[in-house]
Amino acid sequence: MWDYSEKVMEHYRNPKNVGSIDNADAIGEAGSLACGDMLKLYLKIDDNGIITDAKFQTFGCGSAVASSSILTEMIIGKHIDEVKKITNKDIVDELGGLPPEKMHCSVMGHEALESAIANYYGEEVSACPEEKIVCLCAFKPENEIRKVIKEKNLKSIEEVVAETGAGSGCGRCHANIEKLIKEAQKPVIELSGMSKTQQIIKINNVIERFIADELRKDGGDIELVDVDGNNVYVKLRGACASCKNSVMTLKYFVENTLRDHISPDIEVVEV
Repeated sequence: MWDYSEKVMEHYRNPKNVGSIDNADAIGEAGSLACGDMLKLYLKIDDNGIITDAKFQTFGCGSAVASSSILTEMIIGKHIDEVKKITNKDIVDELGGLPPEKMHCSVMGHEALESAIANYYGEEVSACPEEKIVCLCAFKPENEIRKVIKEKNLKSIEEVVAETGAGSGCGRCHANIEKLIKEAQKPVIELSGMSKTQQIIKINNVIERFIADELRKDGGDIELVDVDGNNVYVKLRGACASCKNSVMTLKYFVENTLRDHISPDIEVVEV
C-alpha cells in the first residue's frame, strides 16, 4: 500500500481548478490515454504576463489528479517567467512527497506546463526526443548520467546513485543504468584505419540498436546517408523530418550516442 501525504489526499478528494477555460491564452497537453494518464492544462495570461487563471482536465490516478490540482495553485498569480522555473520536483515538494512509483505524475504536470508555455509563445512542442529521461524520480536525462559515468569511471548502480541521484527512488531505472554502465566500459572504436564500408556498417549498427528505435517510438526515424571521415550524414524521417527541434535531436541525441559508441570525433550532419 502506497503512503500518501495529507496534502495529496486533500487535492485528490477535493481537486482545485478542474475544468477548461474558454478562449484560453495557452493550452498544454501531456501523456496519452493509451498510456493510462493524460493531462490538459489551460492558462489565462494578462498583458503583463501574469497567469490569472489555470484549469486542468486529467484522466488518471489520484496522484495525477493531485499533481495537476496543486500545479494550478502554484502558478496562479505568478508571472510566466517565474512559472518557467517550476520543476517536477517542485510539484512533488509542494505535495509533501509522492511514492516513487507515482513520480511520473509530477513529470506529466511539468510536461503539460512546458507545453502550455510553448503554446503561449507560438512554439511547436515536438514529439521528437531531445533528451531521454532515464530516472523519472530524480528527473535525470540519459546524457547527463552517461557523461558522469564516463568522467568518473563509475562501475556500479550504487556509485551512480551517489554521484547523480539517479536510481535512488523506485528502482525501475536500475536496468537502464546498468546498461549505460556496460556501454561506458566498451572500448572506443576509431574510424581511422577502417574502410568506408566498415565505417558504414559500424555506424549503421549503432543507429539501429540505440537511436532509430527511440525515434520510432514517437513516429520518427533516421537514415544513414553517407560517411566522410568523421562526418556522418543522416536524414531524419517521419515526425522528426518536420520537427523544429531536429537540430537538438541530432546534436544532443544522435551525435552524442554515436560519439559514445564509436568515436568522440564524430560530427553528425543532416542532409
